[in-house]
Amino acid sequence: MLQIEQARERRAQRNLSVTLAKCESEVLAAQQLRWRVFADELGARLDSPVHGADIDRFDAHCDHLIVRDDDNGRIVGCYRILPPDAARRIGGYYSETEFDLGRLDHLRPRMVEVGRSCIDADYRSNAAVIGLLWSGLARYMQDNGHQYLIGCASIGLADGGHNAAAVFASLGAHMAAPEYRVFPKLRLPLERLTPAASAVLPPLVKGYVRAGAEVCGEPAWDPDFNTADLPVLLDMTRMDARYARHFMPRAA
Repeated sequence: MLQIEQARERRAQRNLSVTLAKCESEVLAAQQLRWRVFADELGARLDSPVHGADIDRFDAHCDHLIVRDDDNGRIVGCYRILPPDAARRIGGYYSETEFDLGRLDHLRPRMVEVGRSCIDADYRSNAAVIGLLWSGLARYMQDNGHQYLIGCASIGLADGGHNAAAVFASLGAHMAAPEYRVFPKLRLPLERLTPAASAVLPPLVKGYVRAGAEVCGEPAWDPDFNTADLPVLLDMTRMDARYARHFMPRAA
């Protein structure tokens, strides 16, 4: 497995590092973090063979990016990464369980999927964790020569979907060209929703958009996670210049 050069940053009295998981125990710790966030906190219904760990058929084919608090050994942030060769072996991307990606077929040889991003509740006020995840992800893309990043950016539906409708309506300037549009298999019924007075963008959605990602179509409804999932696509060669300078200094 290709390794990411260890990066370290000290913020708010915490000593944090980011790397790819190197062993099964580190992968399991990331899966347990995902369970705590998605199932215990957010009430997601997870079909996992191990109670207390979020495991699905994609995990064994993914690289797992982790942020660790080196002062206590705790894994406090994670992202899972499915590179194109692994997606080919398994027969597709996780996103294809929610969207028809047919119009992106020509990008597959250079397209990496990311997902299951989460941060431990005790560390969410520390911007260093998400910054390290982005740094590790950018290094992964750069070191392996991948150009396109695809993923589903989730918006909670606790309010019935009205904020999700407002968020989607607010992102019109960030919509991808028609030739890059994908189509939800179970679409969020936007026509039945009254958009909230003001859109509250989740941090991950905001981060993708600020980095230069485009929204590739209407959100899908994920009933198991009770989220509206926005399909986003980021061309690393067109990343926002500020993000590129910060996260991809060699390329910049």
